[in-house]
Amino acid sequence: MTIPLSILDLARIGPGETARDSIAASVELARTAEEHGYRRVWYAEHHNMPSIASSAPAVLIAHVGTFTREIRLGAGGVMLPNHTPLTIAEQYGTLDAMYPGRIDLGLGRAPGSDQNTMRALRRDAQSAEGFPNDVLELQAYLAGRSRIPGVDAVPGKGSNVPLYILGSSMFGATLAAALGLPYAFASHFAPQALEAAVAAYRREFRPSEQLDRPYVIAGVNVVAADTTAEAREQFQGTRRAFATGLFGRGQTFTDEQADQLLAQGAGAHVDQMLQYAALGTPAQVRDYLEAFARQAGADELIVAHHATGEARLRSVALTAEALDSVRA
Repeated sequence: MTIPLSILDLARIGPGETARDSIAASVELARTAEEHGYRRVWYAEHHNMPSIASSAPAVLIAHVGTFTREIRLGAGGVMLPNHTPLTIAEQYGTLDAMYPGRIDLGLGRAPGSDQNTMRALRRDAQSAEGFPNDVLELQAYLAGRSRIPGVDAVPGKGSNVPLYILGSSMFGATLAAALGLPYAFASHFAPQALEAAVAAYRREFRPSEQLDRPYVIAGVNVVAADTTAEAREQFQGTRRAFATGLFGRGQTFTDEQADQLLAQGAGAHVDQMLQYAALGTPAQVRDYLEAFARQAGADELIVAHHATGEARLRSVALTAEALDSVRA
């Protein structure tokens, strides 16, 4: 089976680490991904999350770009209702001018934050309702066909930075289909509607200037290691991090306390979120990813490597080596 692989870098700040440490790790992750033939690395916009360092994806992309040569870099995604389309066109137009032909722009409509942070972002509670029109306005700026007379994105005008619609529901699927854009489904943490959404997207797709046929990217979690036991031990750290982040209310937990939290009910919620996860040796990971790609109807997989430190880089390398057609 031939399937391109990409990476979603969650830009996690681990216990005892700083944002500076996380950004340095993101550089090493992108360099390792490039070395092993991954297609792209994306960063997601999150706010007010102490364990995530990707609140400003455009800045992170600009930094990582200086340390890489050819791998595509992008937002997976920008939460467009948090911004004006002109601002995003200018930001990603600037990135395209810096790294021509290497920039992607994935777009979501969620806040990437909580209700208080939405207010701090000056985001209106109804702003998501304008998402389709905002996408069209942004697309027009990047194409050099501004919808607002006399207003152009500079840089950005005529760059045609490719757009991707991100989602975990039928809304994103039908919008991507109507606009003729690629669709990236967040099945790495919101798996429920994966198959129905992809089926609707493919059924309703209308060709566009950017894309003549449907293109689906599906998210999946991966921990590849030399042994199954190592992979499962590393993934247990991810389960702990999810449980304490979701239910810990800012508290600090030992591993034993986090395991107790998982056993008391958090585990069921976490495991439902992380339903799609390839764990184990390279052969086990390969078999899982090939089966998942068929189930998801995916043209490309974007993987979140959940190990940390050197183990994460090892996971990146082992996964690529296992799927020796990764450069397809």
